[in-house]
Amino acid sequence: MRSGIRCCYLFFLLIFCAFGFAQTKEAGPVIEDFGAVWMIDDPDYKTLLDQPLKVVFDIMNSPESPEALNTSIETAARFLNMHAQAGVPLEHLKVVLVVHNKASKDIITNTAYLKRYGVQNPNKKMIEALFNAGAEIIFCGQSSFSRAFPRSETIEGVQFGLSAMTALIQLQNEGYRLIKF
Repeated sequence: MRSGIRCCYLFFLLIFCAFGFAQTKEAGPVIEDFGAVWMIDDPDYKTLLDQPLKVVFDIMNSPESPEALNTSIETAARFLNMHAQAGVPLEHLKVVLVVHNKASKDIITNTAYLKRYGVQNPNKKMIEALFNAGAEIIFCGQSSFSRAFPRSETIEGVQFGLSAMTALIQLQNEGYRLIKF
């Protein structure tokens, strides 16, 4: 009898999961290959569609494996995709990434990355997609020198700054909100 109840319970659990949680994460519409997010239907806390969302991401960490995508950078793709899916116009989404510390390696060209790590830069395609969506990337000049990643090795479009600290302060003074994760 006990096994029959258990089987019924498992059957209903599977049915509930199949119909109640069949939703999948989706990338796009802004960044097609990165930044998949869950669609949230009819949230209680409404997303304002008529106000700019200015965000600066503090990108300082990087995975140990040179073959791994930097999920901190992908957070910017998720930000763009989730807000576009929710109906926020792309022109209201202002995104800047300030890159420093260990993440310095993630914004170098494929040629430089291959020379240093023996593989292509797994982040290059995502960074180019972010640029195409209007995002900016500012590289800490201090990290460039302390970590030996010269400006000549960075992906085209990466801006050089005096320091990550300077860029973070100035952007927040301009109304950008800091996200550090």
